[in-house]
Amino acid sequence: MNLENIRKTDPQIADAIDAELKRQQNTIELIASENCTSLAVMEACGSVLTNKYAEGKPHKRYYNGCEQIDIIEELAQKRACELFKMDHANVQPHSGAQANMAVFMATMKPGDKVLSMDLSNGGHLSHGSPVNFSGLYFDVKSYGINEYGEIDYEDVRQKAIEHKPKLIICGASNYSKIIDFKKFREIADEVGALLLADIAHIAGLVAAGLHPSPAGYAQFVTTTTHKSLRGPRGGIIMCDEQYAAAIDKAVFPGMQGGPLEHIIAGKAVALLEAAKPEFKEYASQIIKNAKALAQGLMDEGLDIVGGMTENHLMTLDLRKTGKTGKDMANVLERVGITANKNTVPNDPQSPFVTSGIRLGTPAVTTRGFMEEDMTEVAKIIASAIFSSDNETALDNLRARSMKLCEKHPLYSK
Repeated sequence: MNLENIRKTDPQIADAIDAELKRQQNTIELIASENCTSLAVMEACGSVLTNKYAEGKPHKRYYNGCEQIDIIEELAQKRACELFKMDHANVQPHSGAQANMAVFMATMKPGDKVLSMDLSNGGHLSHGSPVNFSGLYFDVKSYGINEYGEIDYEDVRQKAIEHKPKLIICGASNYSKIIDFKKFREIADEVGALLLADIAHIAGLVAAGLHPSPAGYAQFVTTTTHKSLRGPRGGIIMCDEQYAAAIDKAVFPGMQGGPLEHIIAGKAVALLEAAKPEFKEYASQIIKNAKALAQGLMDEGLDIVGGMTENHLMTLDLRKTGKTGKDMANVLERVGITANKNTVPNDPQSPFVTSGIRLGTPAVTTRGFMEEDMTEVAKIIASAIFSSDNETALDNLRARSMKLCEKHPLYSK
């Protein structure tokens, strides 16, 4: 990658970028919320658009000189609406958490009730964690998953009837099963609540038609653009037309100022890429790879929360091994695999330690990994966990993971 100008101006930063590129090239990336964008997306994000302030909406800006900015932002909006079959899109949120914040601001007042998935069961920080804005300013009630790792929709219904929330949130940061948006809408209608579907993790699968869509069921759909959608780091809000004005006002001036138009350009490019037939093939391979990884881990004697995955991720339950998620995530990094510690249902460990590891396949699928590669990855993971104190064994496992990285190079051309 060309860093000529950075190297002249700031060689320390250039060296760090070079080192990070090498880390990504030489590491098997299994963090479920990470992916590797196309070079086209990166070019858009590093373009002259970073120079432009553009507060407001297309054709209603507070700054002059936004003609091309308006074209780019409207393309991103149009592509998001077409891809996800929604009426309106606001592509300005800097992140998925801010997208969720805008929905809260547009639909509720502080103290109003929300029903969402508990963070320890797979929900997201911005769905009601006590340390997040969502939990600090709203009265959040939670539902979880059952012993089979699945949402119990009757339990959700009973909690909705009991608490009568103004907003129900479906979608998660760590849920490996198909989400039934129709059932959630039926529950929301029964108690007079609005429905927000946060599809940040599964957006690429939804776009490819490989996971049911929330369109037609959720009045609000939020997503990040950098996970299975394979775009730049950022957020998007989509909604029914009747809520468009309220959402736009909540984004600006409600919770942020000038949009990052270079990132919006990257979003537009990613959305165009996601509409192509080859993206559906890619998304299909994500699921195949996840299933192969889950099966491989179970074949090695390890437990997966809920058993077989139905999407792009899974949680490795380490309780019977006597190991912690924190320690084993560090061991995996030692052998060239990055993943993140994660709680399991009824976790005896703290959220800072955990008894699980979350694993996902979007990034390795971008690199070209196939099912047989994921079987080898599963063997490396299992061996690392069972041999975590054996430095010689870990060295050998690092060599095996490096061999897979060399087989599927990243940004090598």
